[in-house]
Amino acid sequence: MFSHIFMSVSDFDRAFNFYRPLMNSLGVELRFCDHEKPWAGWHSAGKERPFFVICKPHNGQPHHAGNGQMVAFAATSQAAVRATHQVALENGGTCEGPPGLRPQYHANFYGAYFRDPDGNKLCVACHALPVDIP
Repeated sequence: MFSHIFMSVSDFDRAFNFYRPLMNSLGVELRFCDHEKPWAGWHSAGKERPFFVICKPHNGQPHHAGNGQMVAFAATSQAAVRATHQVALENGGTCEGPPGLRPQYHANFYGAYFRDPDGNKLCVACHALPVDIP
């Protein structure tokens, strides 16, 4: 469905230091990184697309976090949701909703919400049967 998802950032190095461990936690591969441009892109293991890309705004204007936009990453387990949420908080993210079941979405939805250092809203979610909730 998607070719790529682009996330604007104000400070590339700070953002890269946030997203690299986050993507590692999810098992998402770094496909490219160019500090001169600056931009970086990740994709699921063994895949070519879609890409998740961070970069300063192309038009040179300041970054602004959107109101109502969110990117949600898939996790393979509830444990991965918890671990990734913790990694986000340890690397400059802020909590927007701790890991847990969200039955208002569907019976198996287990997710966590956070913002990156630029205020972009992110989610990590697992849709599998809730078998490893502590």
